[in-house]
Amino acid sequence: MALFSLENLKISYSQNANWAVNDVSFSLNPGDRLGLVGESGCGKSTIGKAAMRLLSPQCRIEGLITYQGQSIYALNPSEMRQFRGEVIGLIFQDPMTRLDPLMTIGEHCIETLLAHQPKLSRQEAKQKALETLAAVRIPETRWSQYPHEFSGGMRQRVAIALALLLNPKMIVADEPTTSLDVTVSAEILQELSRLCQERDMALLLISHDLAMVGEYCDRLAVMYQGKMVETGTIKSLLENPQHEYTKTLLNSALHIHSNKEEKTGETKVKLPEKPLLKIENLRQYYTLEGNFIEQFFSKETKLIKAVDDLNFELYPGEILGLVGESGCGKSTLSRTILQLIKPTAGKVEFEGTDLSQLSVAEMRTFRRSMQMIFQDPHACLNPLMRIGESIADPLFIHGLANSKEAKLKVEQMLTRVGLTPVDDYYYRYPKQLSGGQQQRVAIARALITQPKLIICDEPVSMLDATVQTQVLELMLELKAEFNLTYLFITHDLWVAKFLCDRIAVMSGGKIVEIGETETIFKTPQHPYTQKLLGAAPLLNIVSQ
Repeated sequence: MALFSLENLKISYSQNANWAVNDVSFSLNPGDRLGLVGESGCGKSTIGKAAMRLLSPQCRIEGLITYQGQSIYALNPSEMRQFRGEVIGLIFQDPMTRLDPLMTIGEHCIETLLAHQPKLSRQEAKQKALETLAAVRIPETRWSQYPHEFSGGMRQRVAIALALLLNPKMIVADEPTTSLDVTVSAEILQELSRLCQERDMALLLISHDLAMVGEYCDRLAVMYQGKMVETGTIKSLLENPQHEYTKTLLNSALHIHSNKEEKTGETKVKLPEKPLLKIENLRQYYTLEGNFIEQFFSKETKLIKAVDDLNFELYPGEILGLVGESGCGKSTLSRTILQLIKPTAGKVEFEGTDLSQLSVAEMRTFRRSMQMIFQDPHACLNPLMRIGESIADPLFIHGLANSKEAKLKVEQMLTRVGLTPVDDYYYRYPKQLSGGQQQRVAIARALITQPKLIICDEPVSMLDATVQTQVLELMLELKAEFNLTYLFITHDLWVAKFLCDRIAVMSGGKIVEIGETETIFKTPQHPYTQKLLGAAPLLNIVSQ
């Protein structure tokens, strides 16, 4: 008897809607690791939620979901509460859906353990929690901190630790390493693989990253438009895909993993003498305050050196990649460059002007020329504003156009980023778009003020391989057309290799190595760079 199985599962989000999941069947035995891949909107996450009975009561569900032969829909509320956590642990893509902003990390762990194991003392629960947090590289010193004091990647590590706390029989991991760098991602997936082996724990890994799934799973299932179109061993599907969609997915992934020169035909151009952006001895330090008693008895001030004596230059027309582990200071650096937070020390020069010396009003003028594309487009788009209004908003903020001019510019930009017919997309809301379409809106919004510098903070990490490739190709086209310069922050080394002219490697708030992309990949000098490259999963197959 299988540990967990789906039989002819059909799911629609309302009684009259089309099937979001259409006739899907598969089973998992103890120790199995199944990778579920497919484009956004294909039904992958819906299956993950269905496995935990987390879908809305309005959903129409047909078919069977069973655990050790028993239907999970026959479980009463008490049994279901035990089932979630002790039988199946769920790791979400967005850790903030799992974390309460008003609770410390330690309290999250204690609450989870005591809810399921009330006989544990708080001290026993804390000890067990600290061991699990250590396994995902969260030090004991962070125990009393809140989620907002953690980077996105570190929040995800906490969410993974919470899923592992109760030693479940199976883990459903829905894009668990999207916001993590390759070293932490590799360590966590190796840890999950080890636990699967040691505890006979099954793993359902939902992902858009074919290379990662290929490295950590035994079997692969490919979904397309709600159906499971192909399933088999990793080797058979990656080396000999049968379905057209599987071939498209594989070719897109291989496209990212190929050399930049092979795809774009670009040759290395000589950089201008004057940099567009110059960073000198930049520091961004934070004081780590303890509780009142700790502050009273301790005279020492604990510092977090998020950015520590950084120096680099970014030249017009260049794409500089910034890579490094979560919490190393990449996103803090981007916010400091834009003066959203003032630096502790050092200079940020843009076209020769030290931005740290400007007033708020003067800085607002400079921001026309410096825009940002964020990791999660949905989070930076106002859900109550139509797409046309969102893209036009920066024009009105900076007084660059009247209503008629703004509408014309927005329509032109929508056409340029491939959101046509324009009359349709102009009046849609963000929730009516896919992840890839939302990111195109975010790109259009960043470009509408005609900036010179775009800071891209993980802009494609949440997208599946086919959409990721389309967005990256679009960004290369727009760079040439609008004469843009990109500071491209990413934890995906293959995306950096695909897109960037030079790469700067960050670790512990410092840049430990910087150089041309080809040099960094072929002859990395710093041990941390070597570790990063060694951890990056690679598709070792020949394109069909």
